[in-house]
Amino acid sequence: MPTVDINRDLFIKAIGREYTDEEFEELCFDFGLELDEVVPGDVEGKEDEGVIYKIDIPANRYDLLCLEGISRGIQVFLGKIKTPRYKSVKPDGAMQRLKISKNTALVRPHCVAAMLRNITFTQNSYDSFIDLQDKLHHNLCRRRSLVAIGTHDFDTLQGPFLFDALPPQDIKFRALNQTKELTAVQLMDLYKGKAI
Repeated sequence: MPTVDINRDLFIKAIGREYTDEEFEELCFDFGLELDEVVPGDVEGKEDEGVIYKIDIPANRYDLLCLEGISRGIQVFLGKIKTPRYKSVKPDGAMQRLKISKNTALVRPHCVAAMLRNITFTQNSYDSFIDLQDKLHHNLCRRRSLVAIGTHDFDTLQGPFLFDALPPQDIKFRALNQTKELTAVQLMDLYKGKAI
């Protein structure tokens, strides 16, 4: 069962109502969640984060792995908003093309791509988005053994796009929030904390 950390102040802002910790725990229980822990904002090294709710999420509720999903789910549960309906829409501009190389068949036999347009991230929403992606990688994607999710800023890219399988030393790109282009080997060293 994954655990999600949400900032109490950001939750209150998202849902539009304040709850005591006890009221929030009861709301979670009624909704089918468990409030595992309330971490006060004055814990050493956590002063800037405020009060954090640690919430246990059922394994089959991937829509609740972030602040936005939990707040939306609770608002639907309380009847404050209707259940959202999502649909794909044709873009105003040109359609993009994704080519899939035959080299990927043994590594990743399928590829899906989506473009989300007109999105503006705040630092908090960006952090939540990346945390959600990491939680999906860890749980649903089985530590990236089944699926790997990539997020890229389309304003910095130009299609057509190619999904290909190459040796790690032959892969070069600039990862999200990185300033220089690196090989896949260098990126792995970077994320393992090794100096590059």
